Amino acid sequence: MNRLTMPLLASAALCLALVACNRQTPTEPAAGAPASAPAAAGEPTADEARAIAKDAYIWGYPLVENYKTLYQQALDQGGPNFHAPLNQIGHSANVATPKDTAIITPNSDTPYSFLWMDLRAEPLVLSIPAMGDKRYFSVQLIDLYTFNFDYINQALTKGKAGNFLIAGPDWKGETPKGVDKVIRSETPFAYALFRTQLFDPKDLDNVKRLQSQYKVQPLSAFAGTPAPAAPPAVQFPPYDARKANDVGFFSYLSFLLPYAPLDDSEAALRDRLAKIGVVPGKPFDENALSHAMRQALLDGIGDANKEFENFAATQMSTDKVRSADMFGTRAHLKGNALYRFAGAKQGIYGNSASEADYQGYLVDAKGQPLDASRHDYALRFPKDGLPPTNAFWSITMYDGPTKLLVDNPLNRYLINSPMLGSLKRDADGGITLYLQHASPGKDKEANWLPAPDGPFYAILRNYSPKPEVIDRTWTRPPLETTR
Repeated sequence: MNRLTMPLLASAALCLALVACNRQTPTEPAAGAPASAPAAAGEPTADEARAIAKDAYIWGYPLVENYKTLYQQALDQGGPNFHAPLNQIGHSANVATPKDTAIITPNSDTPYSFLWMDLRAEPLVLSIPAMGDKRYFSVQLIDLYTFNFDYINQALTKGKAGNFLIAGPDWKGETPKGVDKVIRSETPFAYALFRTQLFDPKDLDNVKRLQSQYKVQPLSAFAGTPAPAAPPAVQFPPYDARKANDVGFFSYLSFLLPYAPLDDSEAALRDRLAKIGVVPGKPFDENALSHAMRQALLDGIGDANKEFENFAATQMSTDKVRSADMFGTRAHLKGNALYRFAGAKQGIYGNSASEADYQGYLVDAKGQPLDASRHDYALRFPKDGLPPTNAFWSITMYDGPTKLLVDNPLNRYLINSPMLGSLKRDADGGITLYLQHASPGKDKEANWLPAPDGPFYAILRNYSPKPEVIDRTWTRPPLETTR
């Protein structure tokens, strides 16, 4: 996965720990792109430009952040984060350890496969092998806006092999023979993010075998028909983080707009963007900006980041808004650009609520930060009170300062539901997990999740959660101090 974005796939909680780190200051039209709208006459005032820039950054940040991953994973061949060219699948199958330092908050539950799709010429057909009924898997389908427009998963396949056609917005064909479902993307570029459950380290070869059976092919190849003409070449601009976090952000946004078809609900916003020179496919000339206008745009970016920090502090840290609220379809987000912005900030490509639930332990039951150099902790699930799931759950330990897995004598970095048979039950049938630095004693080590000798946090992940998790009628137990 993208070494800069994938580690945050899941944790709204991690965002809260990183709010202070999220402060930022912040081509020619592609062939075949839609005609550009005329720019508004006259330069807006500095105050007006600042307000537009703020809204543009909140709305457009997910697109630009998405493009960063697209460029690094599918276009920047030879780069450290490259996986596979467009319309080819790349894989990452490994068991994360503390030695893996490129990815923060790594997920050790589900090795990933990656597919960036160019759907302009014709649809692609994704073929999924028979997975059986015990192994969780999902293919999260994400458009350029970062909406999760659909999933291919156990609920759809029932563990059987299947073929699924992914079509862009302009395809008008009928469902081909042999295709189980047609799934439409709102944008011509889209992302398929595969997750395949790893039961334990010994299961890795099985995961690799299944990953090798994921297949993608153009519809013409699948159907045995002549291939259509190739789409016009796109001059993808190299992604530069420094540029993207400055006024160059608006250059990336202008480039992307032709591939983000206009939704009627956003027509007024697009008109406002044109007033500051953000026009679909038209180069954004930052060199032509006056000093006052450049500062106004930077101030707008700053205002957007302050809006995020306030949102994180007042809504996310108070549990009023959760990760599941910020990821999903366009219909689910209901035009809430701030939610989509916060989702991209806290960890782009988060799952929809129906697919996975993520809850972070950053403080103890009394609201105090977690620190295993000062305290030992216990997490007790009562009998019949384990996280309700249709697939599996896990709780993973992370070092606070580095946000990496924690080196320990057991080489144990998480405890998950496949391990239940090896865990020791309490007298009443419940399960107590011990999150602490030193061993809780040989008789309790089966339930020990080793913590660093200092600050830490833990993430409770639930894949394919049951309704009571989604509607919050099930509540997680607090993390109690025992020393």
